Amino acid sequence: MARGLNEARIIGYLGADPEMRHTQSGVPVCNFRVAVNREWRDSQGRGVSETTWFRVVAWQGLAEVCNRYLRKGSRVYVSGRLQNREWVDDQQVTRYAVELVAEEMILLDRPANGSVAAQNGQREAVGADLPY
Repeated sequence: MARGLNEARIIGYLGADPEMRHTQSGVPVCNFRVAVNREWRDSQGRGVSETTWFRVVAWQGLAEVCNRYLRKGSRVYVSGRLQNREWVDDQQVTRYAVELVAEEMILLDRPANGSVAAQNGQREAVGADLPY
């Protein structure tokens, strides 16, 4: 039997600080948006640029890591799977969204000078090596 594939990988910049919350059962979840830029030349040779925004959701230990290290403007690699979500807003309008459910996040910027790792002169790993 053939299996399906649902995999997405992006590299981009955070548009705002991540938002951390906990579910009713106490599971941490972190949401953030990543802007991915694409550039090319049109038929007249002019440079053209396009930005696509992705909604990203991280769960459990990865959510805590994202909340701790990511800030507006952070350059980040995120891989995971795409998920469709549907909800009814306050005006009773059904809304839809496609989200990237993060399975791995790698911070591509250097840690901020105020981070604990920078203060201790240590390098801290962020990504697949962490036990979530």
